[in-house]
Amino acid sequence: MLDLALTGFVVCFLLIGFRRPFLWVLCYLYVDIVSPQIISWGILSRLPISLMAFAAAFLGWVAFDDKRDSRFTLRQGILVALLLYCGFTTFTADYPVEAAEKWAWVWKALVFAIFLPFTLRTRLRIEAVALVMVLAASALIIDGGLKTAGGGGGYGTLRIFVENNTGLYEGSILSAVAISIIPIVLWLVKHGTVFPADWRVYLFAAALIFACSLIPVGTQARTGLVCLGVLCLFYLRTARHKVLIAGGMALAVIVAVPFLPPAFLARMGTIENHEADQSASTRLGVWKWTWGYVKEHPLGGGFVVNQSSRVEYDTVMRKTVDGSTVISREHIVEQGRAFHSSYFEMLGEQGFPGFGLWILLQLTGLLQMEQIRRSWRKRTGPDESWVAPLAIALQLAQVVYLIGSLFVGIAFQPFILMLIGLQCGLWSYLKRIETASGEGVLRAGARRIGGMKTPGRLREEGA
Repeated sequence: MLDLALTGFVVCFLLIGFRRPFLWVLCYLYVDIVSPQIISWGILSRLPISLMAFAAAFLGWVAFDDKRDSRFTLRQGILVALLLYCGFTTFTADYPVEAAEKWAWVWKALVFAIFLPFTLRTRLRIEAVALVMVLAASALIIDGGLKTAGGGGGYGTLRIFVENNTGLYEGSILSAVAISIIPIVLWLVKHGTVFPADWRVYLFAAALIFACSLIPVGTQARTGLVCLGVLCLFYLRTARHKVLIAGGMALAVIVAVPFLPPAFLARMGTIENHEADQSASTRLGVWKWTWGYVKEHPLGGGFVVNQSSRVEYDTVMRKTVDGSTVISREHIVEQGRAFHSSYFEMLGEQGFPGFGLWILLQLTGLLQMEQIRRSWRKRTGPDESWVAPLAIALQLAQVVYLIGSLFVGIAFQPFILMLIGLQCGLWSYLKRIETASGEGVLRAGARRIGGMKTPGRLREEGA
């Protein structure tokens, strides 16, 4: 039944796109986030459904959509430059076959992020993209939250629908994404028009935010815990009742700690003592290796260059028995370990040029959202009050991503690139309506001046 339901849903999504081609864009968002072909064991698992949805979205825009309002933004240009540079490093990669496998999905994620802003011509479309991204991610988050609440979970053992450890199905990545969408959920509750706020919307949003908070517990991913803490701190920056909210957050932590699994608390405790944790020691070793590699290869080694890494370190264990502490060391040698950081992922694979483009892409996003917030925060009209809160939500989501990226290699994660595309679309939309508004004022002023009698004309008419 699950397979039939998934197949029927995707087929219906594609069919109704013939009536409203923009729905194909939303269909691609759903397919690329949920990956129903992974869950399915029937026809969907045998079809290139992601490529089909991508082609439908692009061709539908080319054939049917109004392109008069389309603008090419600075950040889209940065994405294009990053796409071309990644193509170059793939061609010259240290591991060309393996690099081509990663390039097969990276180029599609980058191209869609470049393409998405062209389709976001209205507020409704911007909201629809945010809504579908949240609901698609919530399918995985709710499943993980329910299993965590039921006593399941554990590091590397939380099963989301199926046994899979790629994309959003990987625990640390899902934790970072789950925390990053919380600000967008709050924006949809307050300013959404597709589902106007009522008790059902509030109830679902509260349950979803609770499920998002449970994902770091269920996956036991330290990344999620750090992201949640950072989100709380940055949320206070724009909150009205800072003291009240901060007190509520502190009370929630005090109440929740006794109910957290001992295994989760033990794993979170290793944040302070990395020498006793092999995973943390591996990260530090790989980061050190990456810096040494990029100094010798400043243009990077292409995708999956980390396969040539070699890491050596000592783990330190302290055990206290009857008042005496025994310290033991173990020498570890590992090869081909993951970067465990988007920053070092970009540095090692794409070198200094690719790293610079990626950082520029992130910084310009933060600055643009801040500029929108400052420009629109005092506008309270019914068609304007939604803008600044959305900019804040997208900015907070990106901050959470950048913090999570310190510990997880998600530089090209499609969900995050969709988020960047949404930011570009919002920026382009606001620039267009501000320009149109300014031109309207000028035209109105010109009409008023044209109808006035100037002093010279008054004299001529004998006034």
